[in-house]
Amino acid sequence: MNRFGEMLVFVRAVEDGGFSAAARSLTMTPSAVSKLIGRLESRLGVTLFNRASRTVTLTAEGEAFYTSALRAIEAVEDAEASVLGGGATQGTLRVRSMPTFATHQLAPLIPAFRRLHPGLRLDFVLSMEPGNLLDGGIDVAIHVGELADSSLTARRFASTRWIICASPAYLAAKGTPRRPEDLAAHECLNFPSTAPWSIWSLRDAAGETRRLKPAGSVAANTGQMLLAMARSGAGIVRLAEFHIIHDLRAGRLVEILPERHSGAEDPIFALYNGRRHLSPRIRVFLDFLEMSFSQQPPAWERSLNERVWKTPHDEQLKECDPGTHAQPA
Repeated sequence: MNRFGEMLVFVRAVEDGGFSAAARSLTMTPSAVSKLIGRLESRLGVTLFNRASRTVTLTAEGEAFYTSALRAIEAVEDAEASVLGGGATQGTLRVRSMPTFATHQLAPLIPAFRRLHPGLRLDFVLSMEPGNLLDGGIDVAIHVGELADSSLTARRFASTRWIICASPAYLAAKGTPRRPEDLAAHECLNFPSTAPWSIWSLRDAAGETRRLKPAGSVAANTGQMLLAMARSGAGIVRLAEFHIIHDLRAGRLVEILPERHSGAEDPIFALYNGRRHLSPRIRVFLDFLEMSFSQQPPAWERSLNERVWKTPHDEQLKECDPGTHAQPA
């Protein structure tokens, strides 16, 4: 591998947080990554990483080399972008998202995006797993909810509220909860207790927000599984409005305790590595998200008391390409 290749491996090890993570991103073995980094250090005559049993951190020399290596890589990327395809955006963009948001909100937008940027290949990774959201060579990660402390740069492009609901059949058989404390007597379908989405926020009679974590007999780590169980009458569920909008419209699910909703909304962010120069392929995707979700309030931001519903992003897609519409889930 040449010197530029060594720099690429080094930068990936820094941004992925270790040799093993970099190896997964680059489809190499950890030993091969370690050997390349060692060869680079020998050639430079400095130690770039402080190596511990489980983690690696940059030395002062490593920080300086990382800054210089980024400039060199970005210069090459800019040079290629200036000549490839007459300035058109090229390459592969890897996007990570929670499965439900990708399926119900991103997928209907992809045809319009591809028409705008035909030279850009999209590689989606759907995952609910915690950890480094950009691990594995991810360029942009979609995150729903408040952010923990992070070195990543976040661009907020939408928000959603969470709705507690159940099927008409379940409510007919078990009754409808009238107060937050009534939920304790019901079968509540929830995410695993370690997931941030397992906490249900409701207002009590005094108007104070209460944070509940219902522990039913069934939990699932994907909203799609929880939705399927709720549709079948298995219990009460709390899911993002963008996920269940069509079920509410069709009457397959009924909102519970709407008057006790806390009023809080979860932000939806696009996360990327702000330490790096913003490449054209990342920039055009971020701009497209912002355009798609900000031209008019998405359907899930409207009151559920309104009975005139639109499929999310119908109008945005019309702007991009007349006649293109999102399809119900």
